[in-house]
Order: sequence, then C-alpha cells, then structure tokens
Amino acid sequence: MNKIVLAQIDTIAGDIEYNSKKILDCIKRAKNENADLIIFPELALMGYPFGDIFVRHQSIIKRQLSALDKITEQTNNITALVGFVEPTLDVNKKPFYNSVAVIQNGKIIRKIRKRLLPNYCEFNDYRYFEPFDEVSEIFEINGEKYGVIVCEDSFNDKSFFKEKSIYKIDPVEEIMKQQPDTLINCSCSPSRTGKEYFKNSLFSSIAKKYNVNYIYVNQAGYADNLCFDGTSRIYNKTGNLVLRAKSFEEDFVITDNFIGKVNELPVFMEKEIDFKKFDTKYTNDLARTYHSIIFGIKEYFRKNGFTKAVLGLSGGLDSTICAVLLADALGKDNVWGISMPSRITSDASKNDAKVLAKNLGIHFFEVPLAPALDSFKNMFNYAFEQVQTEKFAKSTTIENLQARTRATILWSVSNEHKQMLPIATSDKSEAYIGYATVNGDMSGGFAPIADVTKTKLFALGAFLNEYRTQKNVIPQSVLEKPPGAELKINPKTGKTVCAEEENMPYEFLDEIIWYVENFGYGFDDLIMHQFYYETKNKITREIKEEWINKFYWKSKCAIYKWHILPPSVIVDAHSINSVEYHQPIISKVY
Repeated sequence: MNKIVLAQIDTIAGDIEYNSKKILDCIKRAKNENADLIIFPELALMGYPFGDIFVRHQSIIKRQLSALDKITEQTNNITALVGFVEPTLDVNKKPFYNSVAVIQNGKIIRKIRKRLLPNYCEFNDYRYFEPFDEVSEIFEINGEKYGVIVCEDSFNDKSFFKEKSIYKIDPVEEIMKQQPDTLINCSCSPSRTGKEYFKNSLFSSIAKKYNVNYIYVNQAGYADNLCFDGTSRIYNKTGNLVLRAKSFEEDFVITDNFIGKVNELPVFMEKEIDFKKFDTKYTNDLARTYHSIIFGIKEYFRKNGFTKAVLGLSGGLDSTICAVLLADALGKDNVWGISMPSRITSDASKNDAKVLAKNLGIHFFEVPLAPALDSFKNMFNYAFEQVQTEKFAKSTTIENLQARTRATILWSVSNEHKQMLPIATSDKSEAYIGYATVNGDMSGGFAPIADVTKTKLFALGAFLNEYRTQKNVIPQSVLEKPPGAELKINPKTGKTVCAEEENMPYEFLDEIIWYVENFGYGFDDLIMHQFYYETKNKITREIKEEWINKFYWKSKCAIYKWHILPPSVIVDAHSINSVEYHQPIISKVY
C-alpha cells in the first residue's frame, strides 16, 4: 500500500503566494515522510470561495498557473493532487474548469475536471465554470489505481438519494467502471446543520457499494460567512471509517495501509438531525454551532488583521453569548465589554453584565447614555420642527437613538485603538422580522450570532454552561428572563417592554423560520400546521393568524436589513444571509 497524506489546509481567495507556499511546505513535509501521494482540497491554489475576483483581476489566473508550474517542479518522487482554476481556452464554453492537477514526478499527468456544478444555496459554480462532459481517467502509483472526483461529483448516487436528482449523470458510477482501488474526493464543503451525518452516510455507502477505498479531503477555514470544518477522512472497502482528521482546524494526516487515528468530533456532531419536526433543544447541533462560530471568529480576525473585539454588554442573552464566544475565540484579554445603560435600564441587567464579565475575565466598564441622549434630543427637536410633513402616530426614534448611540460608542472605541473590531450582537430571529436597529445593534464589523435563532441561543447558553471547561459562566438569570432591549416602558405595567410583547413568542417565531427554511412552507401551510407552541399553550386561530401575518409583514419590511448584515458565520441548514439567499427588496411572497 502507498503512504498517503491528507493535507487539510486553510486558504485565502486570490492569495496565490500564500496558498502556494502552504502547498509547497506540505509537499516538502510529505516527501520527508517518504509519502507516495499527497492530496489537497478542491481549488487549493486559488482559494475558495473566490466570488468574481479572478474574472475582474485576470492576472490572478496567470500567477496561479505560474505557481502551479513551480509546484510541479517540486514533485520528484511524489504524486500531488492540487485543485486549481483551469482556463478552458474555448470561446464556445465558459471560461474555466474547476480542476485538480495530478502531478507526478515533475509532470502534470492528468487534469481532473469537475462535472457536477452546484448552483444553489451558497454555491455559484456555474457562473464561470464549464461542467466537464467526459469521464476522467484513473492513474496509478506503484500498481495501485486511483480515481479522482471533485466535491459535488460524489453527490448523485441514485441508490442513496431517494428524491429526483438535479443532475443527469453520476460521475462516481462512471469512473468506477475503470475499477480503481481507491476513490479520492477533493472538496470544499462548508459545515451546516446535519451535514456531517449526511456526508458520513453517503461516503460510507459509496465505499461499500463499489468495494472501494474512499478518501475525502476537505478544506478547513472560514471565508465570507462560510465555515469549512475540514474533518477529512478515509473509509475502507467495507464502508468502515478508518481515519478522520481534526475538525475546525488545519491538519496534516499520514496514513499507511489505510490505518490512522479517527479523531473525535465535537459532541453530538455525528448525530442525525430530524428536519421533520421543530425542537427547541437543538441537542445534536449545539457543539457544532459553537465550534463553527469560534473557528469563524478566529479566522475572520486573523485573516483581516484584527486581534481585539469590543461589544456592548447589556445583560441580555445575545450580547452574553457573543461575549462568551469572543472570549473563547480571541482570549479574554482581547475582549472589551461596555455596559451602556440608559435611564430605564434595570439594575438586574446591569448586574448580569457585570457578573458575566467577571466570570469570563474580560475587560469591562460602564458608559451611561443619558448625557448623549439628552444632547441628541435637543438637536433633534429643532430638526423635527423644520420638517413640515405627516409624523408617525407612534415613533420609534428614541428607541433607535439609544441603539445607535451605543453603536457610535463601540465604533469610536474601535477607531481609537489598533486592530480592534466592534461586534454586532443581533440574532437570526431578530433579523428575520427586522427587530434590530440599522446602525444600532446590527452595526459592527462582525456578527457572530446572525444565523442563530433566539431559541437556539437559549439552548446554546445552557450548553456552554455545562460543556465549557469553566462551568456556569453565564448567569442563570440571563437564561431565564424574557428577551428585550429595554428601550421603552410599557405605560400599563411600568416595566420595560419585552420583545415578545411587540412581536410574538420566540418559540412560535422560530418554528415559522424552521418550516419556511427547511420545507418552503407558505401562509396556508403554516395555518394548517400544529405548532409545538400550540401543544403547550392554548391560542385562538385568530391569534395564530395574527402572528403569522405579522411574520410575513415584518419580514417583508426587513429585507433591506438582510442585505446590510455584517459578515457572520452561516451555521443552519438554510439562511437569509446574502451569501446563500437572494430575495429582492421589492418583492412579496404571500
């Protein structure tokens, strides 16, 4: 058997020098280990995702091909599989192939071209790539035969997928007619809810079905809202997992005779997610969600030259979870939490923020808003008088002003200090219905929890208290009190208005989001559906219709906010993040 290296690297889109150096360093290390074959992820040389950069900046392609030549020169006594962007050189085709160069002893002996081009969710392969219409040839190393496919090419097995396929061909089925001993999948596959269980089941079934060793090498890293978990692996001919690389970090794994370490996954990550029903516990997806966001924060800050974060600590759930994630990703000494109470902020909220900061060991101080708000009000009153037109019956100006003043403080602190980034703390539930302030709590250089719903955040908070090395850092009062921004007083109760009073129960809202995203439910489907909330609480049909109508109306008004969300980490199976979902601002869906 050949000695094989799985080079699970992290790339930067368009940075050919950075990527090629990583590739060359790995090849050198593999040769020192007397490896016969080293495998890199899909598009390792260009970096992924790349958007439109190599079309707008076409010199990148030339530099990439030049770098590929230099890599080729270093492959004496080793075979390397390197993903790259290959020009088609055919005016009747799209300009590029998504290719893998099979480089052996100083020569490119094969160019494996991707055949199935995903054009859904975050993928946009078909924009510039030409799908290859021929079966790639296998190659040999020391008498062992290898076939190569590229990511999506493995995702059309007719016996595995029960529903109708979007592709006409199965590249695996076709390449297996050449009877390779080992099938290699070079991939760039982001981590999403339920994806690990799905991939493990698919790859294992392919290995068993064709009696072939199956090697999957995936990119590790973060780029533009997408987190790539790595978790490269090998299955033997009976479909058993015999090796698995680390998750959410780079790894260099050597295997001889298809034997190696099966690294543990984050707890519950390998479990199946039941998409048929809504569950507020989210048990099987909490560890993966945590690790995805942590990895995303680390990578975003590192690749963009930031080392420190500043955020508003309100004592509420969202800012609390963000603070824990930032402390774990960047280190407690690199996180500053600022309490910015107004006159109506409760003592309980101020205390919760203080206790959390002490538990985490992050920097913490208080900046009262009252002086700034008073000055703004005086200026605004004059400005309002000058505009002679109809006013809103109920104004949210002062509420929004509080959020925007807080954001101004955070941006100013970050502007004053090197390598510091302000953090937006709004969540997915709020984003869906626009219950977040533009240039307020939506404002920041990064939004860690923008793809995490409120009910999942409650579950994640309990998870963090139990599974982090330091237990119970989040005050229990934060996990028990109703969410609310404390921006105004309810005149009937004399207390601050909580979010659910103005919208609907988050449990109900998040179930709407669940079924809209995963099943495409419309208004009529939602009306007929029995919500989990309804099994515990009696509500009239009129109330139910009111809440569903409110969801659609508020989400329609919030679409423009979805377009201006800061960079985040997509963690759910589906998202409203603009990398994945594109809904015109001027549109109507019900």
